[in-house]
Amino acid sequence: MDIIEITRELGKQLQAEESYIKMRAAQQACDEDEGLQKAIGEFNLKRMAINNEAQKDDRDEETLQRLNGEFRAAYALIMENGHMQAYNDSKVEFDALLQRITGIIGLCADGENPETCDYDAASCSGDCSSCGGSCH
Repeated sequence: MDIIEITRELGKQLQAEESYIKMRAAQQACDEDEGLQKAIGEFNLKRMAINNEAQKDDRDEETLQRLNGEFRAAYALIMENGHMQAYNDSKVEFDALLQRITGIIGLCADGENPETCDYDAASCSGDCSSCGGSCH
């Protein structure tokens, strides 16, 4: 088996992970939630309205403030939705797994022992200059 075949197998295993399955189910629930989709559409319209007003030479600051308030309210409505909350929670869990996998691969590429190296997100400062990167 070559490295690409092994990578494809890893991809299959990744898609069989419980956190991936939960995330995809939560994503589908979001897609099927008509109220949520309507709220997302309104959110996008508010964002476009803000961009349009901000690009005007004679933009009205009061209008921008009003639109920003409406934008924040639309975002809050989306984030209060149970399906969106479930999706966000499951995505955080899956992203942590993906980050760990990527971190381990990076450590192996840096010469660490593949049998014993592990990536700990808690030890990552986010500043790649301190460790050489390869974890995100």
